[in-house]
Parts: sequence; structure tokens; C-alpha cells
Amino acid sequence: MAGSRRPGRNFLFVPGPTNVPERVQRAMIVPMEDHRSPVFPDLTLPLFEETRKIFKSRDGQVFLFPSSGTGAWEAALTNTLSPGDRVLAPRFGQFSTLWIDLAQRVGLDVEIQDEAWGTGADPARIEEALRADREHRIKAVLVVHNETATGVTSDIGAVRRAIDAAGHPAMLYVDGVSSIGSIDFRADEWGVDCAITGSQKGLMLPAGLGIVCASQRALAASRTAECRRAYFDFADQTKANATGYFPYTPPLPLLYGLREALRCLEEEGLEQVFARHRRLADGARAAVRAWGLTLCAREPKWHSDTVSAVMVPEGINGAEVISLAYRRYNLALGAGLSQVAGKLFRIGHLGDLNELMLLGALSGCEMAMRDAGIRIEPGSGVAAAQEHFRETRES
Repeated sequence: MAGSRRPGRNFLFVPGPTNVPERVQRAMIVPMEDHRSPVFPDLTLPLFEETRKIFKSRDGQVFLFPSSGTGAWEAALTNTLSPGDRVLAPRFGQFSTLWIDLAQRVGLDVEIQDEAWGTGADPARIEEALRADREHRIKAVLVVHNETATGVTSDIGAVRRAIDAAGHPAMLYVDGVSSIGSIDFRADEWGVDCAITGSQKGLMLPAGLGIVCASQRALAASRTAECRRAYFDFADQTKANATGYFPYTPPLPLLYGLREALRCLEEEGLEQVFARHRRLADGARAAVRAWGLTLCAREPKWHSDTVSAVMVPEGINGAEVISLAYRRYNLALGAGLSQVAGKLFRIGHLGDLNELMLLGALSGCEMAMRDAGIRIEPGSGVAAAQEHFRETRES
């Protein structure tokens, strides 16, 4: 259609999928090959080891499933638990809600702890529930580390301390889909038994890999767990992965892309990656304050370094801001989901990202908000973020 082409680059600022670095894109342009060849393990065996490092795990086992993060959710639960097992799960956003729904659908008995959206997991309530469970019927605690729908990060270290304080043997499962590779994650230190992520966020890849890092304790549980699984069976993966192969055809381009993405993270340094995300997020938060708006996250302790969920004023539909940003300025923002639908828009600031990229997105947000009738001072948020970046720049 005449006039349908949009020049320039789409500004992708949803909280996933994220921008794929050009070098990672090039790494995925590979001819198809025999995934049963004698040289295929040259790619895969080091890949399992390198992937484990982003979880900060020494002896965990990494599983790479051709799936989204939802598949990794299912793999973690069905491989280590049995039908009727009770699990404890805080619910405080769309993705914690969906994980609970999946757990119920695979036959688990979920004890739900509802928290206000805009807050996260409450370690004190978790400890209380575990202390009350004197028969140790609760087999696992399920926590979303970074709730993408509300821009809230929970304190997993505090959850681990709560479990230990209760003297309870429950395993700890953590959804790190929008945190791992962007926000500090310590599988060993926090005693995480199943850590879950996907390829399309901090790992800077297209969607298509669901990744689980399972502790030795979780692997032991998998040998007696009775939930049905086939495609996601740890045992099938373990047997094939030991020699560098998969029990079915793997997504070859994504494996090559993952190798290059991990090199990117290693070259920058994980601690520097975390610091960069914190600095960019602080710039976005400075912009929100300058606009006179608030975040969905109710206190600074909940602030996410990968996504800011910006509340719109009463009488404004957040979906209109998102639509205007996309149609007029080629800027993709995240929508409000479920309880917060229409009440906010989300700025994703994770993955392959720098200051000028984020400033461009903040500028687009300002224009779209004004177009939608939100009275903000033009340039105020951009200026606030600029000053933050200038003041915190490295010498």
C-alpha cells in the first residue's frame, strides 16, 4: 500500500522481547547442519557451562527447551513435584497469576498469598505460612522475582532467609524471566532450586528458548516426582545433553545466538550489566518524577531495574498513550494487564540498551502523553534523565 512504509527504526521499549544486538543477529545467520554430527557437541557442551554462570550457580544443571518461559515454568514444576503436592505462591501481578494457574492445571494444590499489585512477595507472610505447616505439606515456594506487569522486584534473598528461619524443607522456585541477565541473581547463595528464564529479555535473543537451572536437590526430586511430562522431561534432556545432544531437534540459530549473547554479557561483565540497568532505570524514574506521575511500584524497595510501569492520571486511558506512541512515533510501549489494564503504560529498559536509546523513548513517551491529554511539561522528563546520566557517567 502506498505510504505504508515507516522509515527509520522501530523503538522497541516493551519489557520483552528486547532488542537483539547486531552481532547476535549475525551469529544466528547460520546454515542448517546435522544436529547429530560428531562435532555438534563443540557448540553445546560449553554452552551449558556458560549459561550456568548467568544464574551464579556452580553445580546446578541447565536445561535449554525450545519454548517460551512458560514452558520453563511447566518443566520446573512437573519434573520435581507430584499431583496433589502443595505449593505456596504469592500473587501480586499478571505473571505470578499465570504461573499459579499453570501450577493448578498440572495438578498441584496452590496455597495463594494475595498481595497488593504494586508490591511483591512478603517474606514475613511466607515464613508465617511455613511455620504453620508443621506436617511439611508445602513442597515448594513459587516466587516471581521481577513482576513485569507492575514493575516490581521482590527480594529473593529475604525469601530464602524466611524459609530457613521457619526451618522448613520446602524447595524454592523463582521466575527470573525478566530479571536474569539484567538484575543480580544468585541461585546458589539464595538456595534457588529451580531458576527459570527465557531467551527474549536479558539474554537479548528472539523468543524460543525456555531455560531452567535446577539445583542438585531439584534433580534428586525429579527422580521420584510423579507429574506427567514428556516433551519437558529432565531425564530425557539429561541423558542426551551429557554428550552434547538433545532428545529432539534443537533450535540451531538460537543456540548460536545464545553463545554470542553470553559472550556479550561476559565482555561487559555481569556486575557492570547490573549497574548499567540500575543507572538506566534510575534515569527513567527521574523522568517519571519530573512528569509529576507515579510508578505502579508503591515503594522504592519494589522498584524494578528492567521495567517502569507508569500510572496515568484519572480519566486517561493508558492504552491510548500506547496506541499514539506506536502509530505516530514508531515507539512500542508495554500495555497494562488485567487489574491495571488502561491504568498505566510500561517502559521496558533492559537488554541491549544505552542512554541515548532510552532518552529517545522517553521523548516519544512525552509526545504521546501530551497527545493523549496528559499535562506534562515538554522535555521535563528527558531533561531529568539527561542530568542523571551526566551526573552518574563514568569518567
